[in-house]
Amino acid sequence: MTTTASVGQVFTTEERRITLAGVLLVFLLAGLDQTIVSTAMPRIVAQLNGLNYYAWVTTAYMLSSTVMVPIYGKLNDIYGRKHVLVTGVLIFMFGSMLCGLAGEFGDLPLLGGGMTQLIVFRALQGIGGGALFTSAFAIIADLYPPRERAKFAGMFGAVFGLTSILGPVIGGFFTDLGTAHIGGLEVAGWRWIFYVNLPISLLALFMIIAKMPQLLHRAPGKIDFAGAALIVVTFVPLLLALSWGGREYAWGSPLILALLALTAGGLVAFLLVERVVSNPILALDLFKNRTFSTANLASFATSAAFMGSVTFLPLYMQIGQGIPATASGLAMLPMMVGMVASSGINGQLISRTGHYKPFLVGGAALMAVGLFLLSRCDAHTSSLDLAWRVLILGIGLGPSMGTFNMVVQAALPKSRLGVGTSATQFFRQIGGAVGVAVFGAIMTHSLAVSAASAAGEPGGKVHTLNLSDLQKMIAGPGAENVAASGVIAPHQLDIGLRMIVADATTAVFFTGMAAALIAVLLTMLIPANKLDHGRPEAPVGD
Repeated sequence: MTTTASVGQVFTTEERRITLAGVLLVFLLAGLDQTIVSTAMPRIVAQLNGLNYYAWVTTAYMLSSTVMVPIYGKLNDIYGRKHVLVTGVLIFMFGSMLCGLAGEFGDLPLLGGGMTQLIVFRALQGIGGGALFTSAFAIIADLYPPRERAKFAGMFGAVFGLTSILGPVIGGFFTDLGTAHIGGLEVAGWRWIFYVNLPISLLALFMIIAKMPQLLHRAPGKIDFAGAALIVVTFVPLLLALSWGGREYAWGSPLILALLALTAGGLVAFLLVERVVSNPILALDLFKNRTFSTANLASFATSAAFMGSVTFLPLYMQIGQGIPATASGLAMLPMMVGMVASSGINGQLISRTGHYKPFLVGGAALMAVGLFLLSRCDAHTSSLDLAWRVLILGIGLGPSMGTFNMVVQAALPKSRLGVGTSATQFFRQIGGAVGVAVFGAIMTHSLAVSAASAAGEPGGKVHTLNLSDLQKMIAGPGAENVAASGVIAPHQLDIGLRMIVADATTAVFFTGMAAALIAVLLTMLIPANKLDHGRPEAPVGD
């Protein structure tokens, strides 16, 4: 059986199914890598002696993968999805192998000790990881028409939700294995969280290289090197400022201000260059398309509201409620179940009806309700009471998982699928980074306000606690220098301090609700187009 998914090219059912399986494996890789590391971090920083740099293990990956997304989008349109995806998987696999070897051979020239090596290798892994999400969504758009594609948007959302559940569990499993002896070599358990990527990557490569058809729609043009460089100049300083501001350095410090100034200058230069080059890496005329612009703004706000809030859920559970780390991971399970179920059902309903806007608006509204309910929690909220609240939050998030990509793809001609898909992923990732940074600043301010309020009560005392202290508590007693830093473990906190942390985090959830309401308003601005069963070669503007 053969199926025509685009003008001039026919795919067999077997080609599409095997390609879909390979792309889902790639998506699984990308999703797992964002969640599997967190559980192992206490053991990693203990063995590599790097508590002061533990946040960089995540930041390095985020930096490199985010800035590479729009670059890969343009490469997708010029050289084809298959070549870019294979290259991305190879870089990701090589980076994973090096991450697993970090510190095994002591200090290395230029790279320094084990923790520095891991940070550098995570950045390399992120360079490859930037191609995974972008290429996966673009390939599905090549193989399936818009209406049928909706089902797979739900499937991708479900896979991402599953990785959010499985990642911490797998990470904890390998970490708890301890040191294994293989052929006379000692391999620490946490290293397997990186080595596990190797067989999955090899299987995905085989399926992509051997079975994925050539997608014959390369767009003419050259690489916009100036635009690519300016993306790095613009967004690396921005992400660094957002990561460091209010934590490592004060927001008004010379370094943070210099980074923000460099971002502003880079953005102005980028916009000027993109207006005059013949093959821009991000064509500005795409923003004339109302669907493209409104969907990406809504995606940005949704990601900021969700990531900015959920990032601090473990702090609330482990420190504000005094729940052990393992139990706090299980407490996130209802949210992930709601996300997986909602994403899958949403995809099926969009595929049947062709309408996506009601589900996006309803999902954003339900996410706002979930965050409002979380903002009403306190240090005495039970696990069961918390579970149904995070379940509602997960159900609300489900419709946005993959649907924004599908909406943008349906509004663009095939020749610009790569850059359009990457732009949506880029806005999502930047939104998440901005949300975490802004909400982190609110968290720090709320901690100070709550501590001052508690000190004014009879018998109250001042607790000098900041966000960095909380993160060190989460790192656990196994991480070096925690005891020396004077930071006490979560289970040793008195009830007054727990209440301060709970009040601060619930203030963050309330801010997240406000951001989610903004996402509702932006989602309502998206044109209510109906998806069809084919792909018209529509102009960019509408």
